[in-house]
Amino acid sequence: MDHYKLLGVHKNASKEEIKQAFRKLAMEFHPDKHSQSSNNLRDSATQKFKQLSEAYETLIDDRKRADYNLRRNAYGAHQSKRYDYRYGGGSGGAYSHSNSYGYGYSGSARRGGGGGVFVRFEMGLRYLTTKSFLLNATFFSVLLGGMYIIDASGKALWKMRNTGKSFEEAIESIENAKAGKDNSD
Repeated sequence: MDHYKLLGVHKNASKEEIKQAFRKLAMEFHPDKHSQSSNNLRDSATQKFKQLSEAYETLIDDRKRADYNLRRNAYGAHQSKRYDYRYGGGSGGAYSHSNSYGYGYSGSARRGGGGGVFVRFEMGLRYLTTKSFLLNATFFSVLLGGMYIIDASGKALWKMRNTGKSFEEAIESIENAKAGKDNSD
């Protein structure tokens, strides 16, 4: 399914053009407008509205749109028909309010077939640049830096207080002192 064709806009359409096209089509296919229609017509309008909502949500968000365009170009227009869309809500179509333009749905898209090296590299790069990964990497770096600072400051304090002796020598002298004290008892 081509989101651009579904909304009736060209690939270089502005956000305003996408918004206007969605509003026009959403008014035509909105489930509330078809509440008194036959089951068949109501179900097809609901399905069309879900597709329009997904296309709008994808194309209005810059990041999702860039991802969609990348996938569309990487797999070709003929491959876009291999997406499998599954919507939640059952046959009656349960709705929940998700945006100011109408009703939302839950769904997912999975690409059929395998990907090439470029696609795998791109997916790995996306994982490495996700917000959660970067936050975890930053947290780990801070912990590692803190451990290094504590270790270095401990060594510096030891050298300030115990000039001329290494830690091992100090432990050895303590053990010798304990051994001498144990022998005198």
